[in-house]
Amino acid sequence: MAAAAAAAAVGGPQPPQPELPAPGLSLDKAATAAHLKAALSRPDNRAGAEELQALLERVLSAERPLTAAADGEEAAAAGGGGGPGAAEEEALEWCKCLLAGGGGYDEFCAAVRAYDPAALCGLVWTANFVAYRCRTCGISPCMSLCAECFHQGDHTGHDFNMFRSQAGGACDCGDSNVMRESGFCKRHQIKSSSNIPCVPKDLLMMSEFVLPRFIFCLIQYLREGYNEPADVPSEKDLNKVLQLLEPQISFLEDLTKMGGAMRSVLTQVLTNQQNYKDLTSGLGENACAKKSHEKYLIALKSSGLTYPEDKLVYGVQEPSAGTSTLAVQGFAGAAGTFGQLDSSDEEDQDGSQGLGKRKRVKLSGSTKDQSIMDVLKHKSFLEELLFWTIKYEFPQKMVTFLLNMLPDQEYKVAFTKTFVQHYAFIMKTLKKSHESDTMSNRIVHISVQLFSNEELARQVTEECQLLDIMVTVLLYMMESCLIKSELQDEENSLHVVVNCGEALLKNNTYWPLVSDFINILSHQSVAKRFLEDHGLLVTWMNFVSFFQGMNLNKRELNEHVEFESQTYYAAFAAELEACAQPMWGLLSHCKVRETQEYTRNVVRYCLEALQDWFDAINFVDEPAPNQVTFHLPLHRYYAMFLSKAVKCQELDLDSVLPDQEMLMKLMIHPLQIQASLAEIHSNMWVRNGLQIKGQAMTYVQSHFCNSMIDPDIYLLQVCASRLDPDYFISSVFERFKVVDLLTMASQHQNTVLDAEHERSMLEGALTFLVILLSLRLHLGMSDDEILRAEMVAQLCMNDRTHSSLLDLIPENPNPKSGIIPGSYSFESVLSAVADFKAPVFEPGGSMQQGMYTPKAEVWDQEFDPVMVILRTVYRRDVQSAMDRYTAFLKQSGKFPGNPWPPYKKRTPLHPSYKGLMRLLHCKTLHIVLFTLLYKILMDHQNLSEHVLCMVLYLIELGLENSAEEESDEEASVCGPERCHDSWFPGSNLVSNMRHFINYVRVRVPETAPEVKRDSLASTSSDSLSSLQSSRRPKVLQRENSGTAQVFSLVAERRKKFQEIINRSSSEANQVVRPKTSSKWSAPGSAPQLTTAILEIKESILSLLIKLHHKLSGKQNSYYPPWLDDIEILIQPEIPKYNHGDGITAVERILLKAALQSRMNKRIIEEICRKVTPPVPPKKITAAEKKTLDKEERRQKARERQQKLLAEFASRQKSFMETAMDVDSPENDIPMEITTAEPQVSEAVYDCVICGQSGPSSEDRPTGLVVLLQASSVLGQCRDNIEPKKLPITEEEQIYPWDTCAAVHDVRLSLLQRYFKDSSCLLAVSIGWEGGVYVQTCGHTLHIDCHKSYMESLRNDQVLQGFSVDKGEFTCPLCRQFANSVLPCYPGSNVESNLWQRPSNKSIQDLIKEVEELQGRPGAFPVSISSETNLSKEMESVMKDIKNTTQKKYRDYSKTPGSPDNDFLFMYSVARTNLELELIHRGGNLCSGGASTAGKRSCLNQLFHVLALHMRLYSIDSEYNPWRKLTQLVEEVNSQQGNEEQQPEVPILYHDVTSLLLIQILMMPQPLRKDHFTCIVKVLFTLLYTQALVALSVKCNEEDRSAWKHTGALKKNTCDAEKSYEVLLSFVISELSKGKLYHEEGTQECAMVSPIAWSPESMEKYLQDFCLPFLRITSLLQHHLFGEDLPSCQEEEEFSVLSSCLGLLPTFYQTEHPFISASCLDWPVPAFDIISQWCFEINSFTERHAEQGKALLIQESRWKLPHLLQLPENYNTIFQYYHRKTCSVCTKVPKDPAVCLVCGTFVCLKGLCCKQQSYCECVLHSQNCGAGTGIFLLINASVIIIIRGHRFCLWGSVYLDAHGEEDRDLRRGKPLYICKERYKVLEQQWISHTFDHINKRWGPHYNGL
Repeated sequence: MAAAAAAAAVGGPQPPQPELPAPGLSLDKAATAAHLKAALSRPDNRAGAEELQALLERVLSAERPLTAAADGEEAAAAGGGGGPGAAEEEALEWCKCLLAGGGGYDEFCAAVRAYDPAALCGLVWTANFVAYRCRTCGISPCMSLCAECFHQGDHTGHDFNMFRSQAGGACDCGDSNVMRESGFCKRHQIKSSSNIPCVPKDLLMMSEFVLPRFIFCLIQYLREGYNEPADVPSEKDLNKVLQLLEPQISFLEDLTKMGGAMRSVLTQVLTNQQNYKDLTSGLGENACAKKSHEKYLIALKSSGLTYPEDKLVYGVQEPSAGTSTLAVQGFAGAAGTFGQLDSSDEEDQDGSQGLGKRKRVKLSGSTKDQSIMDVLKHKSFLEELLFWTIKYEFPQKMVTFLLNMLPDQEYKVAFTKTFVQHYAFIMKTLKKSHESDTMSNRIVHISVQLFSNEELARQVTEECQLLDIMVTVLLYMMESCLIKSELQDEENSLHVVVNCGEALLKNNTYWPLVSDFINILSHQSVAKRFLEDHGLLVTWMNFVSFFQGMNLNKRELNEHVEFESQTYYAAFAAELEACAQPMWGLLSHCKVRETQEYTRNVVRYCLEALQDWFDAINFVDEPAPNQVTFHLPLHRYYAMFLSKAVKCQELDLDSVLPDQEMLMKLMIHPLQIQASLAEIHSNMWVRNGLQIKGQAMTYVQSHFCNSMIDPDIYLLQVCASRLDPDYFISSVFERFKVVDLLTMASQHQNTVLDAEHERSMLEGALTFLVILLSLRLHLGMSDDEILRAEMVAQLCMNDRTHSSLLDLIPENPNPKSGIIPGSYSFESVLSAVADFKAPVFEPGGSMQQGMYTPKAEVWDQEFDPVMVILRTVYRRDVQSAMDRYTAFLKQSGKFPGNPWPPYKKRTPLHPSYKGLMRLLHCKTLHIVLFTLLYKILMDHQNLSEHVLCMVLYLIELGLENSAEEESDEEASVCGPERCHDSWFPGSNLVSNMRHFINYVRVRVPETAPEVKRDSLASTSSDSLSSLQSSRRPKVLQRENSGTAQVFSLVAERRKKFQEIINRSSSEANQVVRPKTSSKWSAPGSAPQLTTAILEIKESILSLLIKLHHKLSGKQNSYYPPWLDDIEILIQPEIPKYNHGDGITAVERILLKAALQSRMNKRIIEEICRKVTPPVPPKKITAAEKKTLDKEERRQKARERQQKLLAEFASRQKSFMETAMDVDSPENDIPMEITTAEPQVSEAVYDCVICGQSGPSSEDRPTGLVVLLQASSVLGQCRDNIEPKKLPITEEEQIYPWDTCAAVHDVRLSLLQRYFKDSSCLLAVSIGWEGGVYVQTCGHTLHIDCHKSYMESLRNDQVLQGFSVDKGEFTCPLCRQFANSVLPCYPGSNVESNLWQRPSNKSIQDLIKEVEELQGRPGAFPVSISSETNLSKEMESVMKDIKNTTQKKYRDYSKTPGSPDNDFLFMYSVARTNLELELIHRGGNLCSGGASTAGKRSCLNQLFHVLALHMRLYSIDSEYNPWRKLTQLVEEVNSQQGNEEQQPEVPILYHDVTSLLLIQILMMPQPLRKDHFTCIVKVLFTLLYTQALVALSVKCNEEDRSAWKHTGALKKNTCDAEKSYEVLLSFVISELSKGKLYHEEGTQECAMVSPIAWSPESMEKYLQDFCLPFLRITSLLQHHLFGEDLPSCQEEEEFSVLSSCLGLLPTFYQTEHPFISASCLDWPVPAFDIISQWCFEINSFTERHAEQGKALLIQESRWKLPHLLQLPENYNTIFQYYHRKTCSVCTKVPKDPAVCLVCGTFVCLKGLCCKQQSYCECVLHSQNCGAGTGIFLLINASVIIIIRGHRFCLWGSVYLDAHGEEDRDLRRGKPLYICKERYKVLEQQWISHTFDHINKRWGPHYNGL
């Protein structure tokens, strides 16, 4: 069918048929389509086909240029008007109509979907999509699922994680090649292909005709849009073309989503070669097609590719055979050529002709075929589409379309082959690309879908030479950045290495190609082909050798390096990714005996490559000095394959080892690295900058160590086990440059090393030997043992979180992903060696995570210092491990002192490596050990405890691994002369230990003390000078050079080397000899050396025993233990020797020596019998004395400094403990206001800046350090107890109408509607939102001191976390954050007794006094008229307080700037602080005065400042509410005359607490106690009346009439004024006169509570109504008069507080039930004043009954404020919010966040929601929290705090199963709420302590 149509098309365009209607209305389109469909359905469809072709020619004409610049006349051709855009849309409409064959397009889509047989999900996603990966269900580690399939499947208990896709991916649900079927989701479990009906022929018929033309049209556009300019086309142009094509590509993408049926049609179209040939050949007479084809050829050529027909143009003549094989495969590709012109040009200009040639020669040897790099022949649409996709640098839309097709199996194969065919071209484009990161991601997005499938990878490898192509392309890619290697022989080196500074390496551009290679090598079948193909292995080793010796470091000896290059990271990354990971991939297939052949191949070519390398760098036997490279991938390949061969394949090691000479060469460079590590740690490379330390650390760091240091050490172990041990040991000491130090003489000259580095280099050498001899990672440990050892080492250094352990344990990096091969054993090993410590919270401390800590038995038996040293990146970690070990021993009582690292038994060696132990039994090592023991005993310089420790460790290793039990016969003691010669008789340590050495001849400098003496043997023993040994680690040894008795390491080594060389008789080496030896002139050759003979007369055993005496500080301290307890020799494992210091170690060694030989046992006993004479005091020459003194002085100075520092630290610590306790202020320092004897009324303050004490005076006022901050915490109180939940569905929304702030707002605006503004502003408090909270740390300072302190902060350029310009600073003493200073009012601290004396004035007198005092404006001790420093400061602090909050929270008046506003604001500040303190105390005062808030409170000082300012605004006495409370007003023409004027607020509508504050602040300070009590009493009467009114409104009509009646009966009893029944009935009767109770109507009834009111419930109601007022009043009294608050039970709070306030008459008995009314003390007859108050209300309700009722104060039982309640599982939050769209721009925000106070969804940093340069979070923090915002960042799971202009990351309240945060959801494990953390967060919010507790603040510049 399709073929017929295609054939019809060949004839070229036909003239349009006459009956074809003009294309225009969509109706016509539909009709045309239907007509054509009918025509095509006829058996003879030729005419129909032609007609369709003609129509498509017109509609899809690609002649319309994409740019407006070209002529526009063709634009009209398709009948569409306007620009190209319109025409394109028109064309798309036509296609849709034609596909649907006249029907509706949507119905067509639905119809096709019905036939979708795909059982795969195949959803394609792009970067940043959130997907899941389940390791339990995955077969391929790249497996991933979309969220929907994941949640629909059952993965409970699986090892899964959520991840944010980096490069994009596709869902694998339903694909059993990649994942197990058990993990499929419900939709993809059914194998649905069986029950899908067959697709009806006519449904997709039109598609088969239309789509080829459509795709061709798209290709023409792509050809058209790509102009090949001289340089790379600018991204802008490409993007423009892509934008225009967006609708077309989207259309194709939609087609792919129609399911399997449509995909198979598309596959046919894309892969049909005939269609492609007919449409694109450009042979027809159509000019447009020709032009298009030409552009295509130009594009190919400019890409450095040829079209096969144009071979001659390009000038590459190929052997025809090659071409024919390619043609047969229909494929361009075998292996690569490197003749690309541009690279050779560059080299020639370089001038390094030889190098260029060599480079090409070397590489061309590996090429197999000229075509991989240069030939591309496109045979189908798919191939050309991919070509353009690459040309346009992988546009996202195209990638998605190509991937969406993958569920079609036939397409998948075709596409994979096409991809492979274009592989070289992809690499070239990638190299040129500017956006290589994006492009890399897109490439991998595609390739990971193709190559993860083993079957597919195998097929392509076999049919398309995938491996050849990949290796060639990689080789070719690296070839572009090669430079000459400077290693070893700079002038003559022929080796080339990659240049790590090149962008290719620095930006990891090679990553996609390497990652594909690693991916395919993970398939067994592919890897086998690779390992069998010798040619490929050779090429690959060639590739690896480019990295061998890269990034060479040369030690700077004079100047500090000018520019620290950071290329090293690129080098390490390159070796890991390009060399090591493919190696691990290959190794994973060499696990069994059958794979021996592969290992042999790799080892063989590896050795060849190494030999080539040695030749190329001209290497003989000495490495060049002062240079090191950490990159030896060839050595490491060799080592790892050796290890695998022995461990898994049972290969005989010797069969794959080279000859001795090669082994000697092999060991040089890895050994050089070990020595350089020691040099770097000894600070010998400081002039190279920090980066060299970075390299040393990276080399051993957990991600690199098993690909770097481990293979190096293993290779050295292999070399050591096969080479002559004396040669090896002397090489080590020579490499570490400490040969000169190893002399018996007390002084020596080291020609290659400065004295200050000697000790640490010696420690380095010995430590290296210990590691070399005791490490068993590749020498016999099983994988589980290795895992356990690694884990123990990490846990011993520090407690670790689960994730950091996973990160720190080096796993064989499985090439394909983050899968940990041993993750199952990981958990079991972890639980075996460690205990979990759940996270704990210190208040105010940092948030802790769940940690694992080693079990006690691990410390006891498994702590292995050697492993710790090997794995530490920072030297301090070794110390940390030792400290923890010490602490364990102390705690468990095993050892009290400072222990030495314990000696740990090792896993037995694998038989192949037995030779390693010969190192311990060679004379060279014994001489070194003997010399060092002697030097330590004689206190020579430069030897440390660490040296001794390592020496003893080596001796012990030797005893543990002694070859054979020696017979006692051979042990006859030899004569002295023999010793001179050879030091030791044999090579066994056990027998050499007891061998006595009598005399040693040494070469010493002439100044040495040995020379001054006559050389009498008797005296020379004690003549060794001793020099202070200062601490230092690592040892090297060199014996006396010159005569036969002198042993020289270097000479020994040269001799051995010469023997080997002669054996292999290579003359070349002879020639070079002189050159190398001249570099290393024999260190002994300095002229001023002379020879001396020392008398020693010691053996190793005697030295050990003397050392024991020296260490213990007692003569004869060693006593052989077996003399007392013979058992010890039979059962030697004694726990008491396991842990301890040097003494224990010596005892343990002596015991082992005695066990191994009876002879030793006897000698030890003998030595112990001889009493050692005391060592005579040493004589010291003057010169020595000088150096000695200097050393001593230095040492002492160092100790002094240490001591000082320690003392300072402890002081600081103790201060911090007392001062910084912000969150648990139980032990807080109280105010630093010392009250002396009561008669002194002046308070004395300490200034924390100048340290002087004194009172605060008007001239020099003192102030409290305070932090002012606006707070809306109070406004968040709600009146129901159920906390609000964070919304996690669309339905749940939070409305803030029930918050305290909202209720108060409504009330104020209601009052302002009906009453006089100035009066309204006195009837309420503001500050529920944006109130100013004042807190202090309690420290005081002089205000002038503070000003100079601020000045110095301003000039201090150090970056501070606060803004000095805004007045912010930290308290000079406790460093607490503050921003103002509150002046202390001069005068007494606690108000003196004078004010406290209870007066017996009647209440009436007091009322009068109060009124008079309020009326007197200047009644201040400090007169306001005189400007004093104090009053100035008070004004400035008042300004600060006002500026703390935003204007909208200060101005509520209708007339802006009215004084009433300020008045309201000031008393509200007092209210805010009292209310907040109440909340901090838990909402009530039951706990009494014990609470801590008081200690830090500054309310007393604050009150003085506020009162001073309040007195400036005297209230007009007519309006003073005090009058209304205490006087009966005669009925004037009240309210009749002035209708037009708004009335004042009725007194019953006033907020009583506000009245209290107004009254008190209007009084002159300090206030008298009886005046205070008087005010409280008066206000209580009003409050009680309000309670009665509220109660009366609450109940229904019947209750009211009943109460009215019962109360009226008692009205005339004696204490009627103190009976609530009487008062209630009176209130009801008064209010009934008005309309308050009317309009009850029907609607009210619902609200009225149906409860029956009993006297008890009424009493409770009245008490609850009054309690908030009593609490605030008691607090106020506590602060003003310093009285303690009594503590009580909750039920008696009312009575306790009222008696404390003096409301209760003193004679009141508490027996009978307490009646609140008994507190009343009416200033005027109760009934008169009540009726006066009720009258005001009645006159209001005449007109506004509804509002009148609403305004009656309802009881305010506000609950404590809380943050929103969060769900248990984080995933519920994440799934809802991370896809939620922004309300402003309806896009999904990049960083969504949600406010934890009110639940608002905001965009962090979102520009869409920005208003006047404020981003949304900052804006919201101002509106919701008056500058404090608490946001949960959805994509990071962390909480961010915004406080004013600063912000900080607080941490996360969601933790995983191991108690860890997962910031940024990197690990993607399930997270659960941590309630304790959330409580801590809420506590900090409520107590306003974010600023004090969180340390890391930064400015946000309104950008959050």
